[in-house]
Formats: sequence, C-alpha cells, structure tokens
Amino acid sequence: MDPLLNEFDSFVRTRTPALLRSAYLLTGDQYLAEDLVQSALARTHRSWDRLHHSGNAEAYTRKTMYHLQVSWWRRRRVAESMPGDMPEPRGGDSTPDHAHLTTLRITLQAALLKLSAKQRAVLVLRFFEDRTEAEAADLLGVTVGTVKNR
Repeated sequence: MDPLLNEFDSFVRTRTPALLRSAYLLTGDQYLAEDLVQSALARTHRSWDRLHHSGNAEAYTRKTMYHLQVSWWRRRRVAESMPGDMPEPRGGDSTPDHAHLTTLRITLQAALLKLSAKQRAVLVLRFFEDRTEAEAADLLGVTVGTVKNR
C-alpha cells in the first residue's frame, strides 16, 4: 500500500473523533457534523501531498471545516435569535446528581441551539478551541468587531 495513503488513513482514524466534536459544536446536529467532517477530509485528502510534510494537516482540516460551514450559512440565510437565560447552578453536596447533570446538559444544548450558527461558531472558536478574536475572525472570514459582536 502507498505510504502516503497509510499516513492519511492514520490521520483520519486518530483525528476524526476530535474533528467530529468541533463539527458538532459548529452545526448543532450529529448528521450535519459528520457531513462537514467528511467534506473537510475529502479536501484534506486532495491536498495531502503537500500537507503530510508540513505537519499542519489538522489545522488545514479544521480551517476547511470552518470555511465550509460559513459557506453553508451564507447560502442558507437563517434568521438569528437571541438565547434565553441559563438557569443558575444549584449548590449542594459533592456527590454527582446524574439527573441534574443530564438536565443541565439538555438545557445547555437547547440554549446553544437557540444561537445562530455564526454565534455558535464564535463560541466554539473562542472558548472550545481557545482562539483569539483575531484568529477566530480570520478563520470565519469576518472582522474582529464582528467576532466581538457575536
């Protein structure tokens, strides 16, 4: 088997779970996230000859995911909505209450789904991936002021 193909196969197997997590946070839907990762990996495969030497394959794939998602938003033109208030966390004992944690997770997911896709993208880049405002703006193809506004 071709060594480049082996390298790409290894990259896909090891990095897909992390890419899917980011894609899910961007899309808010498991199936859309899978489609987004698959499209980004297809583009990464086309550029693999130059990427495998640089060591930037994951960065290239993530940036491709963000650009694909932004392109999808621009085609879709969905009206934005403001999120509701998050419930205050309850204090208590140190034993985990699984019902409370599940409720909190569902409430958080519902709040995230109320955000526009563009607002979710900014949250993912700024807080999940710990990007600066300038990096997030560059990846999304918007100004720093737009990132701050969202």
